Parts: sequence; structure tokens; C-alpha cells
Amino acid sequence: MFLSRESTVTALQAELQVTGKSIVADGVVSLTLSHPDGRRLPDWTPGSHIDVVLPSGAARQYSLCGDRWDSHNYRIGVLHEELGRGGSSYIHQELVHGSKVALGGPRNNFPLVPSKKYLFIAGGIGITPMIPMIHQAELVGADWRLVYLGRTRGTMAFLQDLEVYGERVLVWPKDERGRFSLDEICAAPDADTKLYACGPQGLLAELEERCAHWPPGLLRIEHFSAKAQGAPVRDTPFEVELARSRLSVTVTPDVSVVDALHQAGINVLTSCKAGTCGTCEVDVLQGQPDHRDSILSEADRESGRCMLPCVSRSCGDRLVLDL
Repeated sequence: MFLSRESTVTALQAELQVTGKSIVADGVVSLTLSHPDGRRLPDWTPGSHIDVVLPSGAARQYSLCGDRWDSHNYRIGVLHEELGRGGSSYIHQELVHGSKVALGGPRNNFPLVPSKKYLFIAGGIGITPMIPMIHQAELVGADWRLVYLGRTRGTMAFLQDLEVYGERVLVWPKDERGRFSLDEICAAPDADTKLYACGPQGLLAELEERCAHWPPGLLRIEHFSAKAQGAPVRDTPFEVELARSRLSVTVTPDVSVVDALHQAGINVLTSCKAGTCGTCEVDVLQGQPDHRDSILSEADRESGRCMLPCVSRSCGDRLVLDL
């Protein structure tokens, strides 16, 4: 069966099969994944990602970038990160037609919300979640444009998919056109336009800084890697109470909340353990979380009703979780 919010990545038993693999840019391959028995795959929405669980047990998250109406195939784009943890190298070098991988998800931490207008900004492999978003914007008749940034044209994946949209897509290879200026984009917000961005951490950090004065909800960002965090609010132990299990667990400064729970025999879904995928999100019933993730919205943070225990901690002596 596929990963649900009640199962763990390490316990997955179902597999998908590689039914297509092609080079779509320098250092980027496109994979098509299908059920070995030809079964229908779970539905998904623009912005969704899946966990690809490799034979080693390592899980990597990739945005779905194919046709969401194709119920039997998933498509992802994978950048070969030579200085990464080895997952992308395995996918590039070892996976072939017929290889099998386990699946987690799909989940959507980057949903496309209704808007009259959209501005999409993609840097490098950050183009992957934008492709189905553009398809959806077209379907509902929204006004949109895309700024696609890359080091060189050869490193920019899925350019052929975007050619049909003509001048609404601005392709900006840095080696040909220099550094792209965000001045005009970030100068003043447009209440009718949602800005969606995905790409390198430097690009996203600059957007967040320049658009800090915008009203909440206009800038929407997906991080592929964890944002830099300062020191935790507290450096002393705190208690985590589990409302449904009627247990209390002490979390010391040297372990994460989720690891402390695992040590106490409480199984919580985990995948990235970096606060970027959302797998381990739990509801907070009492207490104030010290949010240290890269995906929760400001509204979620301010409400204090949920947290990602793989990285987030407590501001006070006690947290009560719905576990």
C-alpha cells in the first residue's frame, strides 16, 4: 500500500517501477514511475511531492511535474547533486527501466491557491512544481507568467514543455543575460497576484527579504533545502506530553523531539528529518512551539497549533501533542 499519514517510510512495502528515464538537461533526468501491475496511482494536486525510497532505505522528496490527469504514471525531475548525500547519484547511475522504488505520498505543502493572476519564479530544478501549476492556471483561465532562471540554457530542464506558452515564459540563462534583477518584481505587491517561487536557497532568501513588507499570503515559497536557523529558544530539557498515549517524554538539548519519541517507543512518521517535507507534522494542544522548519506558513506558526517535531522544539517547559 502507499504511504499514508498512519504508516512509516521505513515500513513501506509497495513499489513503483521505473517505466521511463530520459536526460532532460545537463545533470537532470526525468523519471516516469508506474505501478508494476498497472494500477491507478493516488490523485495529486499542483505543488505535490512524493518520497522516493531507495533500496538503502534513504528517502528523497521530488516534486511531481507530469500530467496530474494521468492516473497511472508519475513524472519527476532529478538533479544530480554531486555534493549531496548520494540519493540523486543512485537515481542517475543505478536506476534503469524496470527498477523498483518504494513510494511515499503524495503530499502537498505548496498548494496553488485561487488567484486572478500568478507570477511563477523558478530557479534551476525549481521548475518542477511550476509545470503543473501552469497547467492548472491555464485550465482555470487565470493570467500568469513565468520567470525561469538558470546557469546556462543547457542546464534548464523541460524547456520544450514550456515553448507552447510563448512570451508568457521568460527564459533567463545567466551566462547569456547576466544576473536577473528582482527589483521590479519585489518593488510593490499586487493584491491580485500570487507569487510562487522555488529554486536555490539564495534566490528564495532574497525574495523573502525583499518581499518582507508584502501582505501575508502573496509570496509563496517551497524550499528544497532547510533554511538556516539560529540557536533554539531554550537550551535546557523540556517535557512533551502525549495526550492520547498518556505518556510524558523528556527531550534533552542533544536530541530532537521526534528522536526522543522514537526512543520512548512512540512511532512518528519521518522522512527528511530537516523540516522540509512535512511528513512528521503533529497537532499541538498546549504549549508554544519553537518553530525551526522551512515549510509552515506564518499563520500556522502564529497559531501554534501544529509543529514539525523533527526539527522544532519548545519555547516553554511543556508541550502537549495530539499523539
